[in-house]
Amino acid sequence: MASPSPTFITINLSLLLTLFSSTPVSSFEFQVGGASGWSVPSSKDSQFYNHWASDNRFKIGDTINFKYEKDSVMVVGEEDYDKCDSAHPVFFSNSGNTVFSFDRSGMFYFISGIAEHCQKGQKMIIKVMGHSEGPGTSPAAGNHTGGHTVPGSSPSASQALVLHAMPPFWFFLVFFIGSLFF
Repeated sequence: MASPSPTFITINLSLLLTLFSSTPVSSFEFQVGGASGWSVPSSKDSQFYNHWASDNRFKIGDTINFKYEKDSVMVVGEEDYDKCDSAHPVFFSNSGNTVFSFDRSGMFYFISGIAEHCQKGQKMIIKVMGHSEGPGTSPAAGNHTGGHTVPGSSPSASQALVLHAMPPFWFFLVFFIGSLFF
């Protein structure tokens, strides 16, 4: 019985390694406040943004999009958040369409740069989970919709799903090494 050719083995090995090395990673873009955007909440719901944030699950790589007019958004420390103190922001933007990306796990404290707006509830705390935290990683495992829906619901228009695949490095490496010998 004839043995498989070296080229056949190289191609099959390359395809097999490609399948195992291309692990999809998902990230989400949330619209802060859903349709309401980033504005002073009504006097009846001064915790609007914290309720919105607690209805969602944020992970490293996710982004949040603030849409607003004649205002700003800042990331501050916990103490500055509690006092609505905008003197020492870690991050500041007043573009009207700010996208903020979560590059680490932990707590993030957002406030309006206008003190009166912050004092009226235009502030928010977001907890970002690490890669190994949480019960699951798929959208079905929890609410990633950026809106007020129940866990297990499908994604809505207020969020965009972005899929990234790791480059099939092993495919090229095995193909290159195989081509040196055959």
